[in-house]
Amino acid sequence: MDSSSIPVSKLVHEPYSLILGYPRATKRELTKRLGELKKLGIKTVSFEGKTILNNIPVLGKGYVGVVVLSRKGKKEVALKIRRIDSSRSDMESEAKLLKLANKVNVGPKLIDSSKNFIIMDYVEGKKIIDWVKELKGRGSAAKLKATVRKVLEDCYNLDKIHLDHGELSYIHKHVIIGSAPCIIDFESASTNRRTSNVTSATQSIFIGSALSNLVKKIMKVPSRKRLIVSLRKYKHDHSRKNFDDVLKTLRLHKI
Repeated sequence: MDSSSIPVSKLVHEPYSLILGYPRATKRELTKRLGELKKLGIKTVSFEGKTILNNIPVLGKGYVGVVVLSRKGKKEVALKIRRIDSSRSDMESEAKLLKLANKVNVGPKLIDSSKNFIIMDYVEGKKIIDWVKELKGRGSAAKLKATVRKVLEDCYNLDKIHLDHGELSYIHKHVIIGSAPCIIDFESASTNRRTSNVTSATQSIFIGSALSNLVKKIMKVPSRKRLIVSLRKYKHDHSRKNFDDVLKTLRLHKI
């Protein structure tokens, strides 16, 4: 932790109270949340990241919560704080869905949770679109293929357990590339709708997006028509054979 690290007791005071109870919370709610954090064993929070809220840097912000870098014991963790204006009354459902994803080794590992917080492994790395932008030189195509293959395998594993991420059409926001690719942010996930993880991710990576334009400059990509035919077949039947056919179409099957 650097100099931006502060003890949790300071989170009830401005300007940090904006983060603990974003976008605005009563003193009573702030005090309640501080008690929750202490029970969870969170000692300090470090304000850093590319997302800025009222001049305070954080790791991320979504419709449900704000994510900050924290410390639990000696371990750096990502702390997701439920927004006051969230449509969710608690973080229980999201925590359960992340735990389900963890069963097939997908997503940051869930460490603990409470009504207003989720604690998970901090995944250090770059968003996939930024990572691809920096790929240069010899071997870049092989690196890209291996990374995309891992992302799609993770998507297939989510499809197998009937857990739909819900936001992989915007994969540039939801995959971090560090020591390995990691799908993040399960706040829109559900087990109550038909899964489309592989199809959404594949289309986002290879068809009609800023990311796909970058990918096409590094590796050979099949025609849109061929890829759509393969994806439709998989969409109809999420079998391993049909998934392997998608990988073959993308020339990712021999990695």
